[in-house]
Amino acid sequence: MSASAVTPGETPAAYQPEPDASPDGDGPVRAQSEEKSGKRRRLTYPPAPEPLPVPVLDNHAHLDFRDGLVRVSVAEHLDTAQAVGVSGAVLVGYDLASSEFSVQAARSEPRAKAAVALHPNEAPVLAAEGKYETAFGRIAELAQDEQVVAVGETGLDHYRTDETGRAAQERSFREHIALAAERGIAMQIHDRDAHHDVVRVLRDAPALPPVVVFHCFSGDAELARICSENGWYMSFAGTATFKNAEGIREGLRVADPSLILVETDCPFLTPHPFRGQPNAPYMIPQTMRLMARVREAELPSLCQQVMLNTVQAYGSWT
Repeated sequence: MSASAVTPGETPAAYQPEPDASPDGDGPVRAQSEEKSGKRRRLTYPPAPEPLPVPVLDNHAHLDFRDGLVRVSVAEHLDTAQAVGVSGAVLVGYDLASSEFSVQAARSEPRAKAAVALHPNEAPVLAAEGKYETAFGRIAELAQDEQVVAVGETGLDHYRTDETGRAAQERSFREHIALAAERGIAMQIHDRDAHHDVVRVLRDAPALPPVVVFHCFSGDAELARICSENGWYMSFAGTATFKNAEGIREGLRVADPSLILVETDCPFLTPHPFRGQPNAPYMIPQTMRLMARVREAELPSLCQQVMLNTVQAYGSWT
């Protein structure tokens, strides 16, 4: 376990493809075209940013999900991240395969911990196929592993799931809440176009987990105030750097500083000005610097606060 040499302004060695390379290998691979425009994405990884003055942890990463033109191992991801001040990551599941991957990776890589769940868009599909109960049962088994520090990502998604699937989605959310509460670990929430209903379900729950995290916080100042009042963590991703994300930045400005986390959600949500390119944990400094500017905070102090918050949410492992 060692940090790779990284030169700011240059793409790290582990992410540089061979000539004429193309994505290969097992596991899910991110689409090569933009979701909305259909335009072909630039598949090269961005240059490394300047290292952070104080280490932080990546709250949410999908290292099983491949992107770009090169295969990168979990160890290579975390070596490179460590070289720029990102000392570890929570590897997050969204279905059975990715949850199994996260647990296995965390067992062999001390800089990683795992989160396991069925994604909100996965649950209605499984329910329609009559497979939900079996799948959730396996998630409940995986959640007992000592490397699992969170149930997630779970929640509600009104962008991809229409009315016909929302009852199954909400049922799944409630069952994941109960699992995290019973296990006594954190829960990472996926909330897309569903702020009101996510808050409603949380408030209606008989018992909440000890830690609730809004992964990839996508709300505004109003939701940030609700989270702050309830002690719910808000994890900010590359979306906070996007030009059209002033609402998210307003949320960041008013958020309780003791409840702020940072993440990549890699390989997605690469920070500006590299939006659309592949993302990886080594890009966290790009988002942290934006967060410091928005909050008018000194970068070392904010990094210290974010690290403290992350350890309070999940415990220390690096």
